[in-house]
Amino acid sequence: MTTVERLRDFLPTDTARSWVLTAGIAALAFVLRVINIGYPHNLVFDETYYAKDAYSLLRFGYERTWPDNANTEVLAGHVDVMHDAASFVVHPPLGKWLIASGEALFGMNPFGWRIAACVFGTLLIVATIRLARRLSRSTMVGVIAGILLTFDGLAFTMSRIALLDIFQAFFLVAAVACVVADRDWFRARLADHLDARGLPDLRGAFGPLVLWRPWRLAAGVLFGLALGTKWNSIYILAVFGVLSVLWDVGARRLAGADFKAWLALLADGVPAFVTMVLVAAGVYVATWAGWFATEGGWDRDWGDRNPDSPLVRAFGRPFASWLWYHKEIYDFHTGDFINHATHPYDAHPAGWLLMLRPIGIDAVNDIRPGTDGCVGPENCLRVISGMGTPILWWLALLALVVAAVWWLAGRDWRFGVPVLGVLSAWLPWFLYTSRPLFFFYAITIIPFSVIGLSMVMGLILGQPRAPGRRRGGIAVGLAVALVIVNFGYIYPVLTDQLLPYHEWLARMWLHSWI
Repeated sequence: MTTVERLRDFLPTDTARSWVLTAGIAALAFVLRVINIGYPHNLVFDETYYAKDAYSLLRFGYERTWPDNANTEVLAGHVDVMHDAASFVVHPPLGKWLIASGEALFGMNPFGWRIAACVFGTLLIVATIRLARRLSRSTMVGVIAGILLTFDGLAFTMSRIALLDIFQAFFLVAAVACVVADRDWFRARLADHLDARGLPDLRGAFGPLVLWRPWRLAAGVLFGLALGTKWNSIYILAVFGVLSVLWDVGARRLAGADFKAWLALLADGVPAFVTMVLVAAGVYVATWAGWFATEGGWDRDWGDRNPDSPLVRAFGRPFASWLWYHKEIYDFHTGDFINHATHPYDAHPAGWLLMLRPIGIDAVNDIRPGTDGCVGPENCLRVISGMGTPILWWLALLALVVAAVWWLAGRDWRFGVPVLGVLSAWLPWFLYTSRPLFFFYAITIIPFSVIGLSMVMGLILGQPRAPGRRRGGIAVGLAVALVIVNFGYIYPVLTDQLLPYHEWLARMWLHSWI
């Protein structure tokens, strides 16, 4: 291959067909998730915070406190019972604004506060398909990734409850997809530069300085939206921001810049910092628009109460108040209170990839025979478990090992993306194991795990018409079918269905799942 051909590294040409398949899988995923999404008709798990905070944002632009009996009042249809006082909230507001969009459209009810999660859970599958397809250069691999994520229990459950993490997961996967698209786009610009001048390569020159990078800008916006949902998105931004610049170095070396390619660390790195990091920071600040535009939010008057503070003198009262609020949020997440807290579903991140300790989202235990449809002779129960599809998670862990080897030993950059995606979303949690951590945080991990698994399945499939393609297709087909069957088996414990005790216990394959 010529240098120009290697720079272009063409994508599949079945664009229209790939989007039809993407839309079909997304439609399947949405229908699967939206069925009976309004059940149970109560505030489950942390919906008690986020659904009510979202409604408060919708009404006032900032979060207010609620009375102790607020859940009962809300379920009875008496929703405007907030107190006047501001509430101390420890996550940025964007995810709650998205939840509020559903409440604005459909009312302050379970369907209203869950529908946005369902939409973004579906969009997460779309982003996963497109990223897997671009990385693998195979629509088939993208389709496999989409099907696998559609039938993951954790992705399913998080798409049906009003928590923040599903929004964060979508923004992060979409941002990484844009970073990868920028890699292809920049290399194509270098190829265009060579073609336009009739050059076989750069012949030791640095090459054009490309300041307008639309995909990189889109990544910066999406990373800002992810940060505006949850702070730990910063780790993924850091990893893929650095990786993007290193890809620029590699592109220029491939194009023939030789040692001058390393100048890209500055020449491309500084614009990348502006486009990704500073843009993300600006978008993050913008997600707080409701807090800035109103007067009643937590710490909104801190600058007025502390006019002599150096923060106020340096930044002015509103921005200084906002910075002080951020200090208090950080102190909460790292302080003595949270570090000495306990929780029965605390899950050390070392066990997340093996799914050793899923989380209970909702439970009605000890339903006696003759009540709520329980026929006996034993008691029944209803639960919503925040658990992944076990076979999928265990296969994905094995595939990540293969992907890491293929990346590092095989020098295939494509496999580095899911590996780094998993590591950047997972390893930072080991810094915070002194506080309770929960398995559902891994919703930002599983899309990258699934992409890694689908790419390894692509290796098993091999090239079209290659020897062994049929055997590879059978193996991959059986693995995908097993995942779907396994999802169907655990479906009752994802959806609060009535189960006799022994049937529930049969689905708890590990004692630590109980």
